[in-house]
Amino acid sequence: MASKKAIWISYDFGIKGDYTGLFTWLDNHKAVECGAGLAFVRFENTTITDDGKALIEIISNDIKEYVKLSKSDRLYLIWKDDQTGRVKGEFINGSRKQSPWEGYGKIKTDNFTDTDE
Repeated sequence: MASKKAIWISYDFGIKGDYTGLFTWLDNHKAVECGAGLAFVRFENTTITDDGKALIEIISNDIKEYVKLSKSDRLYLIWKDDQTGRVKGEFINGSRKQSPWEGYGKIKTDNFTDTDE
């Protein structure tokens, strides 16, 4: 029996990304658009376990069957961990960048000396 897992996929490919492959994968999994670069999927698979690492590996391998990913392509998976009840997120491809909003907030900074402690 196949189990379903609610996941969100955030994607940021730039102008040269394999959108055709990604959109084919999303369409095949009946994904729902949630805004620029975000989709909700009820991922169905017979081998999903409660283990987050296994989930990431299964979805990553499934996506890579459709999508040619480059180093600059970013895919971020968000899911609820069945064991802890916590929402988790992890990059399938790529990594975090500097936030575009850094420097806009009014955060009080104290003068201090940097140390290696």
